[in-house]
Amino acid sequence: MSEKRIFVIRLSTGAALGVAVAAAVATPLSAASASPQSAPSQATTSVASAQANADRDHAALGLSKDEKLVVRNVITDADGTQHVRYNRTFKGLRVVGGDLIVEKSKAGATKEVLYNASGKVAVTSTTPSVTKARALSEGRSAGKHTQSPTGELVVWAGGAKPVLAYDVLVKSVRADQVPSRLHTLVDAKSGAALISYDEVQTGTGGGIFYNASLETKAHTGGGYELTDTHGNNTRDALNQGDPNTGVGPAGNLFVDSDDVWGNGAVSDRASAAVDAHYGATTTFNYYKNVLGRNGIWNDGRGAPSRVHFANAMENAFWDGTQMSYGDGAGNAAPLTEIDVAGHEMSHGVTENTAGLVYSGDAGGLNEATSDIFGTAVEFYANNPSDPGDYLIGEEIDINGNGTPLRYMDKPSKDGASKDCWSSTLGQLNPHYSSGPLNHWFYLASEGSGAKTINGVSYNSPVCGTAPAVTGAGRANIEKVWYRTLSTKLTSNSNYAAARNGAINSAIELYGATSQTCKSVEAAFTAIAVPAGSATCGTTPPPAGNLLLNAGFESGAVSWTGTAGPITNNTGRPARTGSWKAWLGGNGTTSTETVQQSVAIPSTVTAATLSFWLRTDTAESGSTAYDTMKVQVVDGATTTTLATYSNVGTNATYTQKSFNVTAYKGKTITVKFLMNEDSSLQTSFVVDDTALATS
Repeated sequence: MSEKRIFVIRLSTGAALGVAVAAAVATPLSAASASPQSAPSQATTSVASAQANADRDHAALGLSKDEKLVVRNVITDADGTQHVRYNRTFKGLRVVGGDLIVEKSKAGATKEVLYNASGKVAVTSTTPSVTKARALSEGRSAGKHTQSPTGELVVWAGGAKPVLAYDVLVKSVRADQVPSRLHTLVDAKSGAALISYDEVQTGTGGGIFYNASLETKAHTGGGYELTDTHGNNTRDALNQGDPNTGVGPAGNLFVDSDDVWGNGAVSDRASAAVDAHYGATTTFNYYKNVLGRNGIWNDGRGAPSRVHFANAMENAFWDGTQMSYGDGAGNAAPLTEIDVAGHEMSHGVTENTAGLVYSGDAGGLNEATSDIFGTAVEFYANNPSDPGDYLIGEEIDINGNGTPLRYMDKPSKDGASKDCWSSTLGQLNPHYSSGPLNHWFYLASEGSGAKTINGVSYNSPVCGTAPAVTGAGRANIEKVWYRTLSTKLTSNSNYAAARNGAINSAIELYGATSQTCKSVEAAFTAIAVPAGSATCGTTPPPAGNLLLNAGFESGAVSWTGTAGPITNNTGRPARTGSWKAWLGGNGTTSTETVQQSVAIPSTVTAATLSFWLRTDTAESGSTAYDTMKVQVVDGATTTTLATYSNVGTNATYTQKSFNVTAYKGKTITVKFLMNEDSSLQTSFVVDDTALATS
């Protein structure tokens, strides 16, 4: 690789873009330690509030007095719906795999409960028949420098029925010097090993790849430091650290006098830091700006990155709190490419949402999730030196022949991954059982068959006699999978649960009759996952309101037009909830639109379009300088139902209604069109729309 100069621009807001591919640590069966914040965040406040209501949920779920609910995290939708994820204890013992999700309305009513595995945690006795010493003897090592095993009596509830077990942990170090924390669940009655998984999931990376604009900040005492506004910061571990445990120094924060970092050569220690910092900031920005997740822990905290960790460590890993990058063989090839950051930090997101265990179907879903969001980050980065693609690890040349590590369009091209789901898939290493979900992501995004994207040729097949798939666009499918991960899956979820969860997520985000839902469903069929209880609809939404996301509480979902008007900006109040369509308010010459297509059944007897409107202006007099039109587009014909202007504004929400029965049997577009002149703002704020039928 030729030497390159890294020119770094100090930015006032986050501005880096990136990708993922390599390894990570997730702690799917036990909570990872996370560094505390100095002040409670919205996320920690939500958890505390949910824990205060845990007794109410305990009673509503009919749980026994021997069980205790412990809030793990809370996801809150824009419309106020909460998804409260609980872990459990039974008679004081930690329950491994006993997690569940309670979905609640904004008013607190329980809407749905999703249990992991059987949902049961009670065992007949908490007295073991097998001694702890015997259980410890079942502990397995993944490498060298093996430490003495430790064990804890738990309830294993991730299988068909709850079992009293020992959680045996053996720490060691692998051949590539990455630490291993291998858990084996041992039946406390029979002594049989039930399941084994490693907290640390690893992969590989390599090299220094990117010219990048970095976000930095002024350093106390002068100069600049590699810290962004989220708190992501990059440190030099000085080739110290114990690869046996992953424990090492916090490292020295990179500081520079002129805010120009590295020269692209390994000899400049800041060069590796540039790539690591770029990857961390970009991954954070992707999750926040695209998926609405405020960092790995969803509480606004950034994560440290340590470069030059240990001596000649040929790997990188996520340990629950930070990224650590080795310098590779001979300390000559730092593993700091952006693919590593996106993939690894996504393991952290999985750890703090579904907590998918790293074995069986769940292990494949876990690994594929990091590939999916690593790919998503790469497309988001849009870096000209590494354009977005559906190839995993294409830059690192881990195979030595220029081929990528994995292929999403046809996973079997790597020689080991599977294209299609089967009942034996869970017996494979998660890097290979991830194949079907990677395949699903490509199919749902792009469709089956041959095509070229960003100069890369793909030809994605279907399994067996499944119908061809039409893609719904990667941007939609990313959002569907994130919602599935964060609100539908539990620690031992399988591919069947993934199918049901993704279809339900698509319905919630885009509607049962949307192309997105149809593509999600068809792609699961195309990877041979059998149909479950969730299906996309073939009829219009229920009578009462044909408009989707009618109150805008899911953001711009289901609506098209100008980017920006659909917002939760507090500069103008929503009528209900937090979101609304705020058109105008610019004080400059501008045109904005918000619109949605809707089919009105021919069988209805009446159809009424309504919405609530709030207006305010800085204009004066009786001349209409700024206007907003409410229109119906029927094919090539546009009909204006009403025009509102700066004249006669009303800063109180008022409902407007129009008879649109004449359009029954047609698919029309409901459109709000705003035109503002060059000076003095007028704001037209629309909320709680409806197209009601009877």
